[in-house]
Amino acid sequence: MNLPNKLTLLRVILVPFFILFFYLDKVPGNYLIAFILFALASITDALDGHIARKNNLITNFGKFLDPLADKVLVVAALCCFVEKGLMSAIPLIIIVSREFMVSGLRLVTANEGVVVAAGIWGKLKTAFTMVAIVVILIFCIAGVSDKFAIVSDILIWCSTVLTIISGGVYLKGYWKYIDTDK
Repeated sequence: MNLPNKLTLLRVILVPFFILFFYLDKVPGNYLIAFILFALASITDALDGHIARKNNLITNFGKFLDPLADKVLVVAALCCFVEKGLMSAIPLIIIVSREFMVSGLRLVTANEGVVVAAGIWGKLKTAFTMVAIVVILIFCIAGVSDKFAIVSDILIWCSTVLTIISGGVYLKGYWKYIDTDK
């Protein structure tokens, strides 16, 4: 297993630890530890792709696991936020629905031998959402999440808008593979 794939696998492994520390309210510094774990996992997302492209280490395993690892990390954090009342479930539903749509689109196009590569809008959506999650975690560490709820809401809704745009771009770009009933 090459280094980029190990970094992707590390991201997946960090998710349950992030969740564990996010919920361990009786452990001093639990949000700080959760923040560090999430930040580390987010950094592996940037590193694995960069290293894979730079050193021509792109593999089918990486193509499969990298987007899955991103989705698991982000959705886990957003689910935790919803359960703790830090955000509404509506953006989460939209974000997860878009992920199902893109995954379904990838399945349909795979039958045609077409790979739906991550586009700039998808990458922007992922990066912005990860930054929004980091900011919300910082509010949790500082114990001011209630005071900055409007900032959190704006960040999450901006992520949701980017999610809708990127989903629309994917749908438009690959619509011919779906609309085959003509």
